[in-house]
Amino acid sequence: MSETTPQISEQTPQPAVEQPPRAPSAKGSGPAWLALLIGLAGLGVGGWSAWQLYQQQGQAAQQLSQVRQVGDVAKQQVEESENRVAQRLAGLPTADDLATQRDLLVSLQGEQQRLAQSLSGVLGKSREDWRLAEAEHLLRLAMLRLSALQDVESAVALVQGADDILRAQNDPQAFAARGELIKVLEALRSLPQLDRSGLFLQLAALREQAAQLQLLAPEYILPAEVQSSVNASDSSRWEELWQELSRYVRIDLHADQDVRPQLAGQSLAQVRLTLALALEQAQWGALNGEQEVYRQALASAGDVLDSYFDRDNQAVQALRKRVEELSGQPVTTRLPRLDDALGSLQAYLKRREAAELAPEDEAEPGSEPQVEATEEGGQ
Repeated sequence: MSETTPQISEQTPQPAVEQPPRAPSAKGSGPAWLALLIGLAGLGVGGWSAWQLYQQQGQAAQQLSQVRQVGDVAKQQVEESENRVAQRLAGLPTADDLATQRDLLVSLQGEQQRLAQSLSGVLGKSREDWRLAEAEHLLRLAMLRLSALQDVESAVALVQGADDILRAQNDPQAFAARGELIKVLEALRSLPQLDRSGLFLQLAALREQAAQLQLLAPEYILPAEVQSSVNASDSSRWEELWQELSRYVRIDLHADQDVRPQLAGQSLAQVRLTLALALEQAQWGALNGEQEVYRQALASAGDVLDSYFDRDNQAVQALRKRVEELSGQPVTTRLPRLDDALGSLQAYLKRREAAELAPEDEAEPGSEPQVEATEEGGQ
């Protein structure tokens, strides 16, 4: 029976029973409102998006206008720059003008070089002439120092300076002049070294020693205590006279010796003055190179020492020994003459001047035939 039941149901369908429509329930209105809200939200979002798009389009249009303005300004500046460049290019010289200016520049540089060479030659010659004139001046100064002051060291330095100038010229024609200068140098260097200033100072020291020498027989001087007691006592006029005369009276126990008059105070001052004058005269002779005056003055000083001072005194002996030693010192020497050296230098300067003037004299006659030849050719 279980098998036939379905078959019956399949062959004879039963009529459907109609059901009454159901009223809508309150639960179905919620999704509709939600869909409505979503739609409104989407509509708002779309409107906001459309508004934003509109705003962006406006900004883009404004920026585009600004870019166009900037482009116009840049275009105008470029056009102005092109105009200025075109004007400058129009003011520039052409290729022919540049070539002409280049040729002029090359010729100008050549002229400048020739002028510089000629100027350097003129300055070089003038500098050499100045140096040679300086050499002649140095040689004249050396002659003056030798003749006036007999200053050998200064003369050697001056002649050496003149020889250095000639050596710097490196001219074979100056060989003879240099030879004369070197002869003078060797002659000056072979001279003895004279120390005139040293002799002058030594004699000045001897003058100070001479002022301290005592007379031949020393004057007896009472001690200070005795002198004060004598002055204080009521001595008679005869005692005072005897004290004064006792200064001029001496008892000599050596009668076999040479008896000489004694010196008083004023006489001693005169003798010292004579000795000082003799030493001063020797100083003058030493400074001025007067050998005979120097020798005689020292001889006079030695005679004064021997005649009026005690020879046994140690100070007198030392002073007399120094006077004898200084009297043998030379204060002058035979100096070489510089006339030959000066004449040789002046002859060299004349030959040099003549050699410089000779090319100019030769060039002038040579130019005249050329002028005449051109004139004849033109005729």
